[in-house]
Amino acid sequence: MELSYIIQRSAKRHKLTISVERDRRVVVHAPERMSDEDIRRVVESKRGWIYEKTGHAQKYQDLPHPPGKELVSGESVLYLGRQYRVDIAKNGSTEIKFKQRFLIPAINTEKRMEALRQWHISRAEEKIIPRTKLHARALGVDVAAIRIVDNRYRWGSCTMKGHVHFNWRLIKAPMFVIDYVIVHELTHLIEANHTPRFWNIVRSQTSTMEKAKAWLKEYGQLLEQAL
Repeated sequence: MELSYIIQRSAKRHKLTISVERDRRVVVHAPERMSDEDIRRVVESKRGWIYEKTGHAQKYQDLPHPPGKELVSGESVLYLGRQYRVDIAKNGSTEIKFKQRFLIPAINTEKRMEALRQWHISRAEEKIIPRTKLHARALGVDVAAIRIVDNRYRWGSCTMKGHVHFNWRLIKAPMFVIDYVIVHELTHLIEANHTPRFWNIVRSQTSTMEKAKAWLKEYGQLLEQAL
């Protein structure tokens, strides 16, 4: 069977690496001058590993509650690792209020979902961007730009030019998980690949690294839901 994969080349990369995204896309990160044939040979040599990753049942199982459900009183929404009750306001309020529960304006269902999504994005910007700057100072790395993005299958990414992107859905995870993802991406500015040195740096900055990785493995698909 022919393997399908995406090639991303970089002039600063000296070693080929392969990653399998949460949507099962296989991405090959290769040095700029590496030929397609050389890339194909490496990918073929990793065929067994790739099939194992793309066939991982836990990582790719269907979501327990598909996105698009109605947002009504009594439901719960995930924020910073905890589930909070939703109540629909009956007092003519036009803004979402949060005090140990979500008070949502009584507007149509589609607008409620979008309003709550925007609320989460705003909180992600308020909390993740400052913490990224804090961790960047601790690591001694320069960050050119920090953006909160909508990317369902990746929690974060970092370019060689210092542009760091984080999925807004991360705001639904506990803060120790958010810190781990931030440090993970920033460490790529020091060590491009997932070498022992890379993991030693991450571990030195986040003592709860293993706990965070375990949380993402178990609950990551909850973050992928619309809310």
